[in-house]
Amino acid sequence: MSVRRLVVANWKMNKTAAETAEYLDIFLAQLPSLPSDVEIVLAPPFTSIARAASKIKGFGVRLGAQTMHWELRGAYTGEISAPMLLEFGVSHVILGHSERRAYCDETDRTVNLKVHTALQQGIVPIVAVGETLAQRRAGITDDHVVAQTKAAFDGVSAGALPGVVIAYEPIWAIGTGENCDPVEANRVMATIRSSLQGLDETPILYGGSMNTDNVGAYAAQPDINGGLIGGASLDPNGFAQLIRSAAVSP
Repeated sequence: MSVRRLVVANWKMNKTAAETAEYLDIFLAQLPSLPSDVEIVLAPPFTSIARAASKIKGFGVRLGAQTMHWELRGAYTGEISAPMLLEFGVSHVILGHSERRAYCDETDRTVNLKVHTALQQGIVPIVAVGETLAQRRAGITDDHVVAQTKAAFDGVSAGALPGVVIAYEPIWAIGTGENCDPVEANRVMATIRSSLQGLDETPILYGGSMNTDNVGAYAAQPDINGGLIGGASLDPNGFAQLIRSAAVSP
């Protein structure tokens, strides 16, 4: 089974447009030393997307967004639509991140609506799923992430699933310095892959305190196809090193 590898930088609410430009001057200079078989996606804040788009043009780095609305236009104060993202060359969008679910009332239903809109508009959805520490201790990790996966892709044809991305992010490991054991993460991700027909060629990423020290152990697992990286992506040199380490083939 050949599955493409991705490393996605989720900057969250970090970096102004000026800081984005400074970051990219350093990071893009290192591209010749990075593995060509790892797709790189940068997801800066909305206010930095235009600056990032102009800096990465011609470099082969993809541009992502951290969320979007499911409607294409309308009276949705503060929201961003797919056409707005497409105007700046955005190719990927993160949907259903646990922080969006926790702080912005994202639900399985709204994630599903956004997935359909993204696919209709030609944007690759990166759908995040994951369990809380209480759910893991209760022994319902598999049931929970499978239910989230099925809900996110409800109504999506099996033929479209190789074109999406799934990120398994155990919530208890996000930004905590705690990370899920690579073998256990791979087991959960294999369960996700088997939950729907059509996911055999779908990249599944690990997120949750992945860094330069542990990325190689994750990349060596057969069902882990890269990472959704938060804090470890904020330093351009460290992020470049992480990408080099992510090139390990299982």
